[in-house]
Amino acid sequence: MTKVIIGDCTLYLGDAYEIAPTFGLIVALVTDPPYVFKTSGGGKMRKERKCLDAIIDEELDQGFDHAIINPLLYKSAVVFCHNDQLYKLLPYLAGSYLRACVLQYHKTNPIPVANKHYLPDTEFFIHAWQEGAHPLGEHKDKRRYIIANNGKSGFDHPTVKPLEVMEKIMRNVNGESVIDPFMGTGTTGIAAIRHGKTFIGIEKNEKYFDIACARIRDEYAAQEIREAVL
Repeated sequence: MTKVIIGDCTLYLGDAYEIAPTFGLIVALVTDPPYVFKTSGGGKMRKERKCLDAIIDEELDQGFDHAIINPLLYKSAVVFCHNDQLYKLLPYLAGSYLRACVLQYHKTNPIPVANKHYLPDTEFFIHAWQEGAHPLGEHKDKRRYIIANNGKSGFDHPTVKPLEVMEKIMRNVNGESVIDPFMGTGTTGIAAIRHGKTFIGIEKNEKYFDIACARIRDEYAAQEIREAVL
């Protein structure tokens, strides 16, 4: 296990199932864990859909153990999932949290393939919370959806979420500390920094971990520049 501290962010290279339970109470879990979905097919566009091959290689289509969302450690949880995971994840969260809401991230430029299904233009995320950890934000922040472009992130990861999506979530999350056990390239951490929250991130892939560390260092450097200008 490798541990790196950058500002108010503590980043771990290692297994989230081993590392995450070792912390005390952290107010919120915010994560984009491995989905469960079929990566076969693709028709004529398969050669252009390199992200699917990367998802298979990284085993990002195998799902995750719901037990990592521990209601004794996290007063609220925001979890992205494939639509096929909703029927299993929602009952689990309903048994652990007071209330939950299904929210949606609508893509302005989805991959134009449907095969025998619908276009992949929407991703779901669930926000569940206990008493006192209800969603925050201004009226405009309380929408149950956000529309964003899912163009190439430039961070060499097949499932990076747009920063504006993660920032909307940070405006809604109640609490000063956030953990992401499937950190990827660190977008959750960037959003947490911008909204004044402490962050713990865990990633098992060394390449993505290094990218996350670099991005978070760059974010703090950019903040220092902005503050100097002001």
